[in-house]
Amino acid sequence: MEMPLSNQFTVETEQEEDGRWIAEILEIPGVLVYGETRQQAIAYVQALALRVMADKLEHGEMMLGLTSLTFAAA
Repeated sequence: MEMPLSNQFTVETEQEEDGRWIAEILEIPGVLVYGETRQQAIAYVQALALRVMADKLEHGEMMLGLTSLTFAAA
């Protein structure tokens, strides 16, 4: 089943009690990562989101007719 996806993605970050940062793309379930710094967590989650979208496109699970992508901080 193909599902449409927005071209703007919301990156939510939060610092854990142990000092690590967690980042999540709200529009793509399961795209969540940890990083040592906020910037590292954001970079990792953006890379993971792109990998997930590429995999879904290759398997016909999503429609993506985009000319640009935007990642915005929540």
